[in-house]
Amino acid sequence: MIKRRKPIGRAALATSTAMIVCALLAPTAQAQDGGTSSDAQDPRSRLVYDAPEIIVTARRRAENVQDVPISLTVVNGEALERTNTNNVGQLTQLAPSVQLLSSNPRNTAITIRGLGASYGLANDGLEQGVGVYVDQVYNARPATATLDFVDLDRIEILRGPQGTLFGKNTTAGALNITTRSASFTPEATIEGTVGDYGLDQFKLSVSGPLIGDLVAGRLSVVSTDRDGFLRNVTTGQIQNDAKSISLRGQLLIEPTPALTVRLYADYSRQETECCTQVYVRVAPTLRPAGQQYPTLAAGRGYAPPSLNPYDRLADVDADIQADQTHLGFSAITDYDFGPVTLTSVTAYREWEWDPANDRDYVGLDIVRQSANPSEQDQFSQEFRLASNGDSAISWVGGLYYFNQTVATTGVTEYGSDATYWLLGGGLPDALLDGYKVFNTSSITTDSYAVFGQLTWEVTDRLRITPGLRYTVEDKSGSYLATVEGGLANPTSAQQTRRLGIARPQFYEAETSDDSLSGQVAVSYDVTEDVLAYVSYARGNKSGGINMAGIPTLPDGSPALNSAVVRPEDVTTYEVGLKTQAFDRRLTANLALYRTEIEDFQANVVDAGPGALRGYLANVEKVEIQGVELDLAFQPIDAFSAYANIAYTDGEYASFTNGPCPLERVGTSTAACDLSGEQFPGVSPWAVSTGGEYRLPFDGLGQFGEFYLGADASYRSTYNSDATVSDYTEIEGYALVNLRAGFRSDDNWEAYVFVKNAFDEDYLQFVSVQTGNSGLVIGNPGDPRTIGITIKARY
Repeated sequence: MIKRRKPIGRAALATSTAMIVCALLAPTAQAQDGGTSSDAQDPRSRLVYDAPEIIVTARRRAENVQDVPISLTVVNGEALERTNTNNVGQLTQLAPSVQLLSSNPRNTAITIRGLGASYGLANDGLEQGVGVYVDQVYNARPATATLDFVDLDRIEILRGPQGTLFGKNTTAGALNITTRSASFTPEATIEGTVGDYGLDQFKLSVSGPLIGDLVAGRLSVVSTDRDGFLRNVTTGQIQNDAKSISLRGQLLIEPTPALTVRLYADYSRQETECCTQVYVRVAPTLRPAGQQYPTLAAGRGYAPPSLNPYDRLADVDADIQADQTHLGFSAITDYDFGPVTLTSVTAYREWEWDPANDRDYVGLDIVRQSANPSEQDQFSQEFRLASNGDSAISWVGGLYYFNQTVATTGVTEYGSDATYWLLGGGLPDALLDGYKVFNTSSITTDSYAVFGQLTWEVTDRLRITPGLRYTVEDKSGSYLATVEGGLANPTSAQQTRRLGIARPQFYEAETSDDSLSGQVAVSYDVTEDVLAYVSYARGNKSGGINMAGIPTLPDGSPALNSAVVRPEDVTTYEVGLKTQAFDRRLTANLALYRTEIEDFQANVVDAGPGALRGYLANVEKVEIQGVELDLAFQPIDAFSAYANIAYTDGEYASFTNGPCPLERVGTSTAACDLSGEQFPGVSPWAVSTGGEYRLPFDGLGQFGEFYLGADASYRSTYNSDATVSDYTEIEGYALVNLRAGFRSDDNWEAYVFVKNAFDEDYLQFVSVQTGNSGLVIGNPGDPRTIGITIKARY
């Protein structure tokens, strides 16, 4: 008989969660230490191996990660701290299937297995494909991913559609983030980091009882300040810096053994002189030579400060900033009735975005300003009822409601070089000089869902897990654009050309759709430490409304049939194997999958008459398939290591009305057939690997251990633009991070770290300059940085 690890009841959840702290990465890496405080007098006993169970709540109940029949990677808080992983962008170096595409916080997208983003255009009217959940609360704005982590217990990375148990129906996956819980045992952690480029980071976390054994509290804060990596030769300023502070508070209330209430509040503020981009390369287009970058630049006597992006020289001549504020409140109530536990999750969140952009990214006065300040508020309520105990059938079901309002009021102003650069010669510069476009948009979303999932233990070895979710979503929005300024009293021909850049527009739209999503998984215990599974998952991303303007008809009126974007349907088939061997010193998890997406929501171009711009619509079909292997091993007690490998093959299976790549852009708006082209944002090969060696120490009145660690990641060449132009490719690169330090048994630690140790030149993001001159701009990745961290625990 197979002795399967049983699901853990609610009463044991806190103990199980604490066990996660014993692991460095799971399955990314295994436990580092197996000793206890009683081992302090014998340093050799510190390294006795004791494989812990890694407990996750990916299916809204506490389970061993090796028993969950889905592709799942867990990175715990200790791993994030030891590898100096402070945000989602840095997390991608530990989890190769996750990727962050970001030109600024608002224009941020997280992808898993290449899915989750609508490349090339930010739009308030669409949902994100990768859900970000913090303490069971869905964070609707992807800008959350650019903030520093605050006192985390673990991050669970769920790959593939999560259309059953998670609040919003996400088609690409989810980041299930859990912060550390308040404790009735007093504890405190203080940490300081300093480094080059002016790095100054401070972290503090305190927890303990507030009212006997009734109420405990936890307060955490992280403050980060770092100079930028780019120098602006026009203003003399250092740009693309980091400056933020985040606070999180929690109250844990346990009035009876059956009732637990957790109250959360958080606040984050980011104020940065960010985000500009630098010259990367120039692509030839099909436009006349006079409308291409070399001739245009020469005609204004312009030359970029450097043709090498890794000189990190910018020359934008207007203000830039990327300020944002996040705050929220939530309450999680669990009541154990014995056979079942009722859970309520109530949450409210706000996001405020206050930007300034020099959108042409050069030292010419083309787009003088481009800013879209935005405000979002959301409310959600979830009720779940879950079975307790070890019966043959365990289940969870519930109801979910989500309301969101996003309001944006922006302005774009063109400058004295705009007419020449965007419209060509023969027109007066004053035509667009001072021409302003004011846009106001607002969209409201209401989402309702009922869901349920059960696990049936057919035998001691065989389990079947079906789940369904029925969702209804209603959206309504409006968009208004007005114009002013520029050349007074233009001729009819001049006005037509100017309206080709931006015209007044107003429209209202609404959409409503319902969907049935879910999954079914069949898993089988081949042995106690070998689990095989197959699964089928169906996800749905609700329809959207274009909130950035739509194409126009020949008479100049908006083409209202383009205002609404159809829902996106995703189907994933997966086969997996989760194994442990050699007394669980080796963990090897393998997953093979194929994903088909119909009506993928993306940036397209209208081929009809009067079309003037790209906008959001549906791609007929996208296909992605791949293989993922996660390895963790500890061959000897003093050394542990991990390796994660992901191969991804994605393409536009059918995309007949796509935007043209730069090398195929002509003088008029046109659509290009991109069917069969590589899917953007996907590295065919992505690898992360690393390890740590520990040496016990007993001397100078100290007991503890020295350690050396290294982490490396590699991504093969991928395309950063929806057009998959040959000139928007990001070449493959490899990064190596190193660390060395000492952990004392007296609860303090000090270590030095080097990120990008070999000073690898690489690009984080590239895009095409407004106007399709052929200029490609981008963000160079961080250079080599060095720092030291000192930490103390009580």
